[in-house]
Amino acid sequence: MHDHDGPAPTTDPLRRVLWWDRLLADDPGAAPPRPPLDGDTTADVVVVGAGLTGLWAAYYLLDADPSLDVLVVDAGRSGAGTAGRSTGAAPAGRPAAVAHAPAAERELRAALRDSVVELGGVLAAEEIDAGFLYGGLVRLARTGPAVDRLAADAAAAPQRGDEVHLLDPVAAGRYVHADGVLAATWTPDAAHVDPLRLVRGLAHVVELRGGRVAEHTRALRVAPRAVVTDQGTVRARHVVVTGGALAVPGSPVPVVRRPVRLLATGALPGDVWDALGLRTGVTVVEDRNRPLTLVRTADDRLVAGGAPGVPERVPQLLPALHDHAVRHTWDAAVTTAADGRRTVGLDRGTGLAWSVGGGPDGHDGAAVTNLAGRVLADLLTGTESPLVGLPWVATAPAAGHRPGVRTAVPRAAVRGAAAAWADRVEERRGRT
Repeated sequence: MHDHDGPAPTTDPLRRVLWWDRLLADDPGAAPPRPPLDGDTTADVVVVGAGLTGLWAAYYLLDADPSLDVLVVDAGRSGAGTAGRSTGAAPAGRPAAVAHAPAAERELRAALRDSVVELGGVLAAEEIDAGFLYGGLVRLARTGPAVDRLAADAAAAPQRGDEVHLLDPVAAGRYVHADGVLAATWTPDAAHVDPLRLVRGLAHVVELRGGRVAEHTRALRVAPRAVVTDQGTVRARHVVVTGGALAVPGSPVPVVRRPVRLLATGALPGDVWDALGLRTGVTVVEDRNRPLTLVRTADDRLVAGGAPGVPERVPQLLPALHDHAVRHTWDAAVTTAADGRRTVGLDRGTGLAWSVGGGPDGHDGAAVTNLAGRVLADLLTGTESPLVGLPWVATAPAAGHRPGVRTAVPRAAVRGAAAAWADRVEERRGRT
């Protein structure tokens, strides 16, 4: 596997992203930009950020109450941010990093597993052609500490209600032929989608249901029941802030931004896929402190993603790719909570709602963001559903934190360096 074999697809930076290049190659007019906000306005709910969580929240709000005036604003084009730049993996998520009571953990895990099914159901019902495909998720261990982590996860899975099978190297080879695998796990609760077609399709459905989506409208400040943008001020009963928009001044929770590097090969011939043994739709994750995620697309490309420097591990993991060129490389930045905890919440006193991810890789995927959007919709409509009782849900921002992204930036660098150091220790010395 080596660098670009020839020029980039185009001078258009969006077309460096595989999903954008495929979309625009099929139809150059497939994604016309939406107009920006036209001056000051009002809404029942304004969602800052047209990423997946924000769009899911808008979708379910309009599903619950079609009379609501829901406005989504985004600094760029929907799908041009992180949501349209992922690998497209849609797993049910990993067990919570923070311990919860056993009953609460089981409820959360059940909701996350259901979110994969819900994702596929909505795409079918709304006729969004995002290539949804169940394939399951394989986690690979290539060091002793990783084996211990996977074994512990598989042993605890029945108590959480999860289906996780611990595999030896031979059984792991039924899913992918990777080098140096000591053990693996497999779970069926994962799917794959084209993330850009999902985002664009969902934004279109929100508009069909009466919502408004304003692109090229940058939020300058978030305040209780108002958002100041470069195109005008929006006043609303509720303000929802998600994803990268949580870096906007006035947002209710502190966050960090973590860089992600992704790459994609060209379409690989059948004999290479026979050597790799990877089926379409299956998600593969190498279990490390800085994990590597791999998927096979519907058009037989391999897409890899992880922290900068991590995707370059692909030839070590899959030697059959040594002689095949990388055709697309692109970057993204995922936003996670400064304390590493995922929270979805609503401060009823200020009308500010939020959703922020956690975890080492920071990117939750389409299924987990679907659940977050449903939780937000239930909170904002006052629906007393089981979802609002999940341990993710908060009724106020965490005490003692100053919102914003600036104070959290050093933590991101320190955590990234610590994770890279931990991987080196685990690989060389065989200890956690």
